[in-house]
Amino acid sequence: SLQYLILAGNLKSLAGLKMFTELEELVVDNNLLGNDLQLPRLPNLHTLTLNKNQISFQRKSLTPSLILICSLLCRHKLQALLEHLADVTPSLEYLSLLGNEACPNQLVSPDKDEDDYQRYRYFVLYKLPQLKFLDTRKVTGKEVIEAQARGAFMKVVKPKSEAVKMDPERQERRHPMTNQKHVSRCRVLKCTSKNKIFIVSDNQIR
Repeated sequence: SLQYLILAGNLKSLAGLKMFTELEELVVDNNLLGNDLQLPRLPNLHTLTLNKNQISFQRKSLTPSLILICSLLCRHKLQALLEHLADVTPSLEYLSLLGNEACPNQLVSPDKDEDDYQRYRYFVLYKLPQLKFLDTRKVTGKEVIEAQARGAFMKVVKPKSEAVKMDPERQERRHPMTNQKHVSRCRVLKCTSKNKIFIVSDNQIR
């Protein structure tokens, strides 16, 4: 039975893997696989590399002004993929997502930093605590402990600089009495718990 498989060629689906349920290592780098990736149950798979695909943490069609809100609330895409892997690859020990938008590695994402990457690692390890290697780094015991304590909130990745403004949305309208410009601004104060944020609106007449 086949235990090691490399697949390449701009693949968008891995539906054909149903024939290879005894796989132990699967390399599917440089394809077009996204967050909707579906694998058959592969109980013996211990190594999976998904480098340079199209796995993301948000919709690419979002405007910069919505990236901050989305990064706080819309973590479901990457989360769904990780939960799927946890279900169908129970023996998985090595996972690599380098070169995907979801993996904020500085080598491929210059606008990201080490803190972004560490938050990503905590979130992945929260969902897949059995991993021994993630990307190119060995998973440490301290990381696993930290991931279980904080990982549920660590999927938040720092948005691009143009989106981190105090006033992500500015709308101007005329005051009905004075005809002066009425500027509405709103900013995110903090995230207090899962899926909860406080938004403060500042209204100014000028």
